[in-house]
Amino acid sequence: MSVSPIPTTRIHKDHPKAQIIGEVEAMQEDLLQFKLLNVWTLVDLPHGKKVIGTKWVFRNKRDQRGIVVRNKARLVAQGYRQEEGVDYDEVFAPFARIEAIRLFLAFASFMGFTMYQMDVKSAFLYGTIEEEVYVNQPLGFVDPEFPNRVYKVEKALYGLHQALRAWYETLTTYLLENGFGRGIIDKTFFIKKIKNDILLMSSMGELAFFLGLQVEQRKDGIFLNQDKYVHDILKKFGFSSVKTASTPMETHKPLTQDTIGTDVDVHLYRSMIGSLMYLTSSRPDIMFSMCACSRFQVQPKASHMHAVKRIFRYLKGQPTLGLWYPKDSPMDLIAYSDSDYAGASIDRKSTTGGCQFLGCRLILWQYKKQIIVANSTTEAEYIAASNCCGQVLWLQNQLLDYGYNFMKTKIHVDNESAICVVKNPVYHSKTKHVEIRHHFIRDSYEKKLIEMVKIHTDYNVADLLTKAFDVTRFQFLIASIGMLNL
Repeated sequence: MSVSPIPTTRIHKDHPKAQIIGEVEAMQEDLLQFKLLNVWTLVDLPHGKKVIGTKWVFRNKRDQRGIVVRNKARLVAQGYRQEEGVDYDEVFAPFARIEAIRLFLAFASFMGFTMYQMDVKSAFLYGTIEEEVYVNQPLGFVDPEFPNRVYKVEKALYGLHQALRAWYETLTTYLLENGFGRGIIDKTFFIKKIKNDILLMSSMGELAFFLGLQVEQRKDGIFLNQDKYVHDILKKFGFSSVKTASTPMETHKPLTQDTIGTDVDVHLYRSMIGSLMYLTSSRPDIMFSMCACSRFQVQPKASHMHAVKRIFRYLKGQPTLGLWYPKDSPMDLIAYSDSDYAGASIDRKSTTGGCQFLGCRLILWQYKKQIIVANSTTEAEYIAASNCCGQVLWLQNQLLDYGYNFMKTKIHVDNESAICVVKNPVYHSKTKHVEIRHHFIRDSYEKKLIEMVKIHTDYNVADLLTKAFDVTRFQFLIASIGMLNL
């Protein structure tokens, strides 16, 4: 049977019969990779050594539309039975931050690159491990001549604690030996320069779907969204046919502890919050409302559930909203910082909001409730600006690997006093009680890494991340940060 290119309600059930290879065939295909890559050796278990169990895991591989394209079987080790210091030592391996991925995509849009995604089949099986590890023979594939023997693992079998680190080291060694250089800050970023040309390689690897993030490459830019994921969570929680909301949060009903309210299912509440948290990879428009609701996960009440449901109703009306990275926007690093003084109704702590752009391309955004109660709007804005400065410095260091050295990055703040605290030593005596960790922004200003720029509150786009708004102001802000429906 053939598959229509148009998604239907049955896309999760129907796919070409030729792609259905069955459990046994899928298992044999996986074990063939073991043989080709010399993953293990069948041996007698040495005295005093323990053996780790194995398990078959079956899954369907889907494309960006959710259509099954392949059946897979994978043999994994029961890593939870490994003992630290015996079966593994160091396990840490760098991984790409979502911000680094957006930065890469923004740079690609500016340069007009076409990106391609590389998929290494059974990637972990290429990594060599140093520890002595033994696993049981897989269920259904026990050697009839040596049923009591075990496999001594030479490569990084899936499920082992050290698998990710072993694969990263193997890949890194190969790339470095073939002329690539590794990023100074982002160790998952690799670059190769050939005369005037450069070849960039990230842990992403024509790119269309990556870790749930849909990437649409156009001639005039790149569009990022998660509309498939939005559809999935709306269906999962029963919001596919509800009445829509124009904004993700009501402005006149601040959330409180609501100690006399009706209890709701805590597991459902946390599941809904977790689903929304993953969506903020491309949806800063729900960042404030999602974080506000997440504060009540210990004992959620009906009023809190109502607020979460409103976010889902908003998503029902705006499922395809995403970030637009235009090709013709300049490569300038710009930042905005804002604070909502005493915005938390429960403890009167202030809210920090910040966002950083490359031209018109939104790369980073932050929302955080400050850990101290600010004594003034100046103090709250100063702490927010310091947080924004930290993100700017991270971006400046990242962009050095791309060949850009940004100095005097403009941080836009709508509070004149906070700017004076950064610039003028006379004001420093008024902020003695502020934690020292916030004062590094002065050092950055003196080194000319940043500039402090006054901006009118109406045009401070970081305002989106500090409070709830009416529909007119909300729509203006999401349009200003480059969110579109395409």
